[in-house]
Amino acid sequence: MDDAFLMLTPAGALHSHALRQPDEACAALQSLMHGEQTPRRSAWLAQSPEHRAVLARALYEGWVDELPRSLPAPTLNLDHYLPHAIAGLSSTRTAALASDQGFCLGRVGYDERQAETLCAVAADFSDFMQRQQQRGWSNSGRAISFYQGIDMLMPDTSLALFWVDGVGYWLILGGEPLLNNRALVELIWGIHAAGSKFARSSLARQRWQSR
Repeated sequence: MDDAFLMLTPAGALHSHALRQPDEACAALQSLMHGEQTPRRSAWLAQSPEHRAVLARALYEGWVDELPRSLPAPTLNLDHYLPHAIAGLSSTRTAALASDQGFCLGRVGYDERQAETLCAVAADFSDFMQRQQQRGWSNSGRAISFYQGIDMLMPDTSLALFWVDGVGYWLILGGEPLLNNRALVELIWGIHAAGSKFARSSLARQRWQSR
């Protein structure tokens, strides 16, 4: 495909946002979400000589899609956008998004009490992971599923952690988690876009106040 547009796949979005402090390759992949639209391959490769090797591996691993046309970054108000974005990630359309501190940022399908309880559970799991990592257990993971049936065929609730700009977010999903879904890419891209918009407005406010 001649000079395609690049964007992360769902697997690539999870991989590149797995850590609070991403390595250079993951930071490069995250930069695909830093603009107001998907970047052209040639423009992105021109940003750094390391990008060529990063892209080659990302295409091999299925972390990046080459698209025939540009896609705009989500521009909707994040508060209104979140329920729509997370609903498609659950087979039962019951989902919530929590901060790593346990605050509920958005919910759909759960009532307020259910969502707050599950968000608190996610925060407790964050604390658990940190304690195990301090003890030297590197396999404590960043996702967990809970099952009602002892056969463990279908999870009742799943939690998955990702990081954007040093802030942790927990996806809380009822039923089967549907993470191989473009809605996940749109969610993480939307959080990036909201952060960029806030940063731009804060900078403009500071410049105005300094006059």
